Amino acid sequence: MGVDFVISFRASKATSLSKKQTREEARKAETQYTRLLETLTYGGLKAVGRRGDSLGHILIFISCPDKLVQNLIVRERQSDFLSGLPVTPITNDSLSESLSLAPSDRLRLVHAYITSIHSDGGLGVTPGTSEWDLVESIFCLHDKQFNEQWIHAWTTSKVATVSDNRIRDQFGESVALYFSFLDSYTRALVLPAMVGISFYYFGTSYSPIYSALTVLWSIGFVEWWRVRERLISLRFGVRGSFRVEKRRAQYDPKFSWWKRELRMLASVPVILAFAALLSALMTGIFVFEAFVTQLYTGPGHKFISFSPTIIFVILVPRLVAVFQLCAQYFTQWENHAHHSSHNASLTLKTFIFTALVAYLGLALSAFIYVPFGEGLMRIVQLWLFDGTVPHTGSQMNANLTDAPEAPRKANFWDIDASHAETKLNPGRLKDQMFAYTVTNQIINTFVEIGLPYVLRKVSAFRTKKSNSTSGSGSSSGKKKVVFEDEKVKGGQAENDLLEQARAEAALPEYDIFGDYSEMVIQFGYVALWSTIWPLAPVMALLNNVLELRSDAFKITVHERRPTPVRTDTIGPWLEALAFLSWLAALTNSALVYLFCPREHSQCTSPDFNGTESAIERVHRHLVATAGKEGIDGIWGEHGKGLGATKELLVMALLVALVASHGYLLVRAVMRHIMERLLWKGSEEVKEREREERMVKEVFLKGLGGSVEVDLDGRGVENEKVMNRDSVVDGGVGFWDHDEGLEEINRISKEA
Repeated sequence: MGVDFVISFRASKATSLSKKQTREEARKAETQYTRLLETLTYGGLKAVGRRGDSLGHILIFISCPDKLVQNLIVRERQSDFLSGLPVTPITNDSLSESLSLAPSDRLRLVHAYITSIHSDGGLGVTPGTSEWDLVESIFCLHDKQFNEQWIHAWTTSKVATVSDNRIRDQFGESVALYFSFLDSYTRALVLPAMVGISFYYFGTSYSPIYSALTVLWSIGFVEWWRVRERLISLRFGVRGSFRVEKRRAQYDPKFSWWKRELRMLASVPVILAFAALLSALMTGIFVFEAFVTQLYTGPGHKFISFSPTIIFVILVPRLVAVFQLCAQYFTQWENHAHHSSHNASLTLKTFIFTALVAYLGLALSAFIYVPFGEGLMRIVQLWLFDGTVPHTGSQMNANLTDAPEAPRKANFWDIDASHAETKLNPGRLKDQMFAYTVTNQIINTFVEIGLPYVLRKVSAFRTKKSNSTSGSGSSSGKKKVVFEDEKVKGGQAENDLLEQARAEAALPEYDIFGDYSEMVIQFGYVALWSTIWPLAPVMALLNNVLELRSDAFKITVHERRPTPVRTDTIGPWLEALAFLSWLAALTNSALVYLFCPREHSQCTSPDFNGTESAIERVHRHLVATAGKEGIDGIWGEHGKGLGATKELLVMALLVALVASHGYLLVRAVMRHIMERLLWKGSEEVKEREREERMVKEVFLKGLGGSVEVDLDGRGVENEKVMNRDSVVDGGVGFWDHDEGLEEINRISKEA
């Protein structure tokens, strides 16, 4: 039936209102609904309303005539030409091809026309604004035939058979760029996966060679993708599309640029405060889980180990949710002109929390628990016992005799220092890596694919139960009769369309942020922490092979069809990848410095000839001092543990500094190589240059004739241009004689 978009219009809220309030809401809805239809029809669109899935819910179906689509094409190409984007010359033949326009281009043009502000040539119908507060959303319907073909191609063919152009033609450049990134990243994981398998079976953890190769791979992939996305944008014809992006309806054009910058700076202290609060919370949970629960032997000690997980599930998601609300408020307050800059600002704010939740637990285990676990366990025993931790059972009995409160504490806490080492989990880091790279990814796949089915079944069961308990009520009965009448009036085709629209209106909107975030966080696990467990790249590769299919299935089944958006980059996620590759250089160098076994030749240098490492020295002082001198002896002004710890921190800082400078050097070399290999002289660049020249030639011809000039300076007809000076005083013109050959002949004569 040629439906381009559907507007979800909610005339009444679900909350119970008085009769007076209900009438006022109905009058307001009638006024806004009438104005909405008038706006759409006045703009040249076809619009008609149908009942939705509940009382007061209306679905407005919109269709754009072909003549209006042609006008939108001309307007966009003119705007692209003025902004320097690659365009096809506008001719009568190109306009006649608008009927065969890619579905994503047609939907993007119509959506931009409906939602963009009046000054940008649109109708200004934007959900969420005060003018259209009853408009819930604007969405396009799925193409079921394409979805079936797409899923069939993913499930029965190789990855390479699903081209980016097919995805781009259906869902737009934004979704196509994501799948291209996911495909490229999956293929790039083959190299670290092969290296990881080799080092897992034939090497050791914390290998300097493996860590160096991983860092080089991460830098190389980021710089390779930096060029790759530019080539894709040239192939899609959207290079520089941000220059023609429509402005947001919420944007205030009178707002000064420096006010926006100040507001962005104002959000920094809030972000840091939330980050500090989250870090403190997760550190407290870590200490409680790693140390306190291991020492508690009182009532319910078998169940106390579950308490850290319960605390994490209850507190951390709530804190993250509060931060996201604050981040959305600050981003809205910053008054960004375009959706791309608005989303980029929100993405960077949110990614900080996402990265902290993902990596802080591993960082605490790697840099606190594993190197200093036994010493810290004895310090915790000191805090619990309020004194010096005895080394043996006889010493502890003597102390318990002197302290009247000791027997009661000893019944609840294991304060025997000889048990400290047995309380530690030597495989904690590898267990965490397995949980993050295997267990969590399985859970995420179920949440994306399986959980929506469960939720829909539960919702259908509740609806059926509610209808059965309400009986043959007046409202439900009328609703059913109306739907049956619609089947008779519009026929089976209209009935199928209404059922599809009502079903898809209940689906959530596709949010590409979650998919990018999942892949970037996974990249961080591989680049930063896979030296702990070299099989992490293998698990990431297997997950991504499935992720390519599951994301396609999720888009076509569990979520609304994405509204096409023109973009030429993955945006702030590229900067996040670059930051993680830099952090990988620091983290891997620190992990190798701390944990690489010194008896291995690859970790040994003349400085370590037969001596203990800095971390081993700190560990020895912590363990020894905790049993003899107490906390003051460890962290006091002259404490041995304090001096060894300072030495460790200084060395770690130097290692990180060297790694950071090495990263900058390697990145510069990688970027230069990628530019030369992939960008210079590529087919995409040559095609762009040919298109630019063709468009300029057409433009010059349209100005009333052009003269093509050859490289030899002659005209098209190869007419020789003779420039002659007039003869003055009977002399010879300047351009009529040459003295060069005469001067050369003089040289031979003089010889």
